[in-house]
Amino acid sequence: MTDMDYRILIVEDDKGIADGIGEQMRQWGFEARAVSDFHNVMGDFAEYHPHLVIMDIYLPFMSGYHWCSEIRKVSSVPVIFVSSASDNMNIIMAVNMGADDFIAKPFDQNVLTAKVQALLRRTYDFGVSSPILEYKGAMLNTGDNTLTFGETRIELTKNEYRLLLTLMQNKGKIVSREKLMEALWESGDFVDENTLTVNVGRLRKKLENAGLKDFITTKSGVGYTVG
Repeated sequence: MTDMDYRILIVEDDKGIADGIGEQMRQWGFEARAVSDFHNVMGDFAEYHPHLVIMDIYLPFMSGYHWCSEIRKVSSVPVIFVSSASDNMNIIMAVNMGADDFIAKPFDQNVLTAKVQALLRRTYDFGVSSPILEYKGAMLNTGDNTLTFGETRIELTKNEYRLLLTLMQNKGKIVSREKLMEALWESGDFVDENTLTVNVGRLRKKLENAGLKDFITTKSGVGYTVG
């Protein structure tokens, strides 16, 4: 993987600092995006699928600690905290929340870049990150076939995972029953109309038990949708 393939998500509410970090990252050949909606950091995280996150501690609505904890529920992507609150307690807190490194503000952009490069090398020389699909706060991890919603981690069967993956890849669209059956056939199981109905019913019950009521909508005579 080349530097141009790496995506850096910047979670910093000071626009000047966020823009400066983004420009520095791009100068070194990385892609970079700054979060704009601090109510929904995880939505940006799931959509952008970053290889590394640079995160301030003090943010609007929820702290960087909160968002780092949320990221750790679904991903092991490297997180670097940058903050003026650089006392030992905050550094310890950051590490305990799952951060990989901590840089005190004000910082030298070249030092930040060196730490980013080192973390990326250590992380991705040995493996690749698995994409996350997100809808209404539910995070589908394509690496381990689980769905995370709030504090709940839902283990999915092979068929449940294939159904949810197909629906979430087409969120906002109606997915025909035929297309869903084809998705299950690709996983090695031949299913008929009745089997599909049973599988969708079991998946719905599992989602509802986790608090995701009406996550999947039936479009009578056509198929299903999650949008």
